[in-house]
Amino acid sequence: MIKDSTLERYLDSLLQGDRKQCRAVIEETLHGGTLANSVYVDVIWPIMVEIEKLSCSDRITSIQEHLATRINRTIVDQLQNKLPHRPGKDKKIVVCCAPKELQELGGQIIADLFESDGWEVKFLGGGLTNDDIFAFVNEYGPDILLIYGANPKQAPHIRQLIDTVKEVNAWPNMRIMLSGGLFNRAEGLWQEIGADLFASTAHEAVEAASNDSPIEPEVRTINRRKKRRQKLVVSE
Repeated sequence: MIKDSTLERYLDSLLQGDRKQCRAVIEETLHGGTLANSVYVDVIWPIMVEIEKLSCSDRITSIQEHLATRINRTIVDQLQNKLPHRPGKDKKIVVCCAPKELQELGGQIIADLFESDGWEVKFLGGGLTNDDIFAFVNEYGPDILLIYGANPKQAPHIRQLIDTVKEVNAWPNMRIMLSGGLFNRAEGLWQEIGADLFASTAHEAVEAASNDSPIEPEVRTINRRKKRRQKLVVSE
């Protein structure tokens, strides 16, 4: 179980851009017996969500958001080889996302955890057009197409992609899962937009895909002692 104090220390270090201290917190957590996949699920993911909330409410600067996200991505890259490797499931997933760095990080975490769970994973990242994604999916034939993160402006494009995939019906058994961003905030939108599955976290995404059914989302909040706007601290 990750202590709230550990999450607070890590978040504070991220917002200060303190790479060394961030690595120290993660190493301390690993040495304490926490497995790498639990660090993904119980540290990196909730902190990423918290950073997004702080940014959306204008409680941190854009510099802090970029510093925190870059450090998080570096740590995720370093942790990837420490993830367990379960036997192959003979299942394929394509993960794509919005081009913003926070969405790229969320998509990468999801892709890593699916790969750890034995799936064959193609992580497309962000910045691709609907035509690009559709062409790749049509050729690759995944069991799941997962779209992570969206703002309201992107919702019509995602609906259009889902409609196109279902109209062509080249892979009738492929399911479309939505996660993150707008779909976490707007209850029921994933159903309205035509998706088959929804998950609010990376762990839930793997569970929903494995169980062949949607699951109730679980939301974890981080207790923050500091409610005022965070300020960037530059080491002397």
